[in-house]
Amino acid sequence: MADRPLRVTHLLKGLGPGGAERLVVTQATLPPPPPITHDVVYLLAHKNHLVGELDAAGVRATCLRAGRTIAPGWLRELRSKLIAEPVDILHVHSPALAVAARLMLPTVPRRLRPTLVDTEHNRWPRHHRLTRLANRATIRFNNATIAVSDEVKSTIRGIRPEQVHTIVHGIDLDSVRSSADRESARAELGVSPRDVLIVCVANLRREKALDVLIKAARQAHDTEPSLRFALVGQGPLADEISRAVAESDLGDAFRILGYRSDATRIISGADIFTLSSRHEGLPVTIMEALALGVPIVATGAGGTSEAVGNAGVIVDVDDIDALADSWVDLARDADRRRALSLLASHEAERFSIRRAAEEIHRIYTAAVASNGDRPSNHS
Repeated sequence: MADRPLRVTHLLKGLGPGGAERLVVTQATLPPPPPITHDVVYLLAHKNHLVGELDAAGVRATCLRAGRTIAPGWLRELRSKLIAEPVDILHVHSPALAVAARLMLPTVPRRLRPTLVDTEHNRWPRHHRLTRLANRATIRFNNATIAVSDEVKSTIRGIRPEQVHTIVHGIDLDSVRSSADRESARAELGVSPRDVLIVCVANLRREKALDVLIKAARQAHDTEPSLRFALVGQGPLADEISRAVAESDLGDAFRILGYRSDATRIISGADIFTLSSRHEGLPVTIMEALALGVPIVATGAGGTSEAVGNAGVIVDVDDIDALADSWVDLARDADRRRALSLLASHEAERFSIRRAAEEIHRIYTAAVASNGDRPSNHS
């Protein structure tokens, strides 16, 4: 039954609110075409923020060996699932899990063995040294390898660059834009029409360099008191970041909002969107800000510069002065913000999920064809 939709199982560590997870959920819940059915398996039970979206779209999400850490036995359970419920593609979205999957798949009977597709969402230098070494030794066993940006692609080792497909992943532009409610977002945050609101949406982790964000916010606010800041996100550094904000004496000028399912609505209330990251793949929050017509000031980490295009200002990683000065300059130049807003809406058109899904489908189809008979034909 060659005309049957491709069956794809996505493998992730968790379904928390991170960028890679969001990209997977957007792809998995996209209505056909392309003719694909999706399900998702994940390992960390507490990272389940996006499960509801999958359920609502009729996409099954299964947690293997539920716990707060990656428990032993998950690989055995994944193997059993692939044998009991054959799929055409196993699409892995984590470098460590990809290594394990490459070593496990040869133990699956050949007629049931899925084609392996691996998406690299981050630059390899961000990964632990052992993860990099293991990936370099095993990545040649992928049937297809995808990178989310040319910057990410340039860091992959173990296969030739021409074997890596760069696909600039996308978002549902209409859905993001329909979530916009600038006035309610600003009212909730107590931001006046005279204030300039800077929003950052990021996981509270070291690679997001939120220490830089807070120091730059203190410096910029001293220069331009109209600036207001809102940080959306959660993560292991939550307590540390809360203390740093309290010690900065920014008071109500810097709000920590935690995890928000309506993060795009908060972004729509911003005059400037910002990221201070040291490491990135292709930030989904940048795509969302562009779709909402919000100018960007961000560090040039990973694929950020590629994503921003002409719709903002890129500064060097860890350059507190440049970050603060760029905020102040834009805060004092409403005409430039309006011009960048128009450019942002234009740049966002590059990030259509439908275009990205069609490119991924072509890769799936070619990889399955080169790998022989489809396992789902035996189910």
